[in-house]
Amino acid sequence: MSPNVWYYVRDLDDGRRFYRETLGFEETAVDFTQRWSHLEHGQMEIGLAEGEPQEDGAVAHVDVIDVKAEADRLRGAGVQVGIVFELQGEMRLLDVYDPDGNRIQLAQEL
Repeated sequence: MSPNVWYYVRDLDDGRRFYRETLGFEETAVDFTQRWSHLEHGQMEIGLAEGEPQEDGAVAHVDVIDVKAEADRLRGAGVQVGIVFELQGEMRLLDVYDPDGNRIQLAQEL
């Protein structure tokens, strides 16, 4: 199955490490010759490819249990995150940026 969202990262190994270790994605496939990786987190499947990041690329929407706790954890780890935005009584959203500036949106249904 093909990933829903593709991100370009300057260094594939660093990108893989960030998505696996920091954001909790599971790697499902990797090609070290072609320099790409497929990862998933719940229902969201993403692809990483080595190259120059795109400023207006697609945004992965990743469901989490507690957006506020994730915001605190990621800030503590030195990750660039936005502010928690809440849609009154429905959903909390948080923009997170990988080391190459790609935006990932964490979401929590209320």
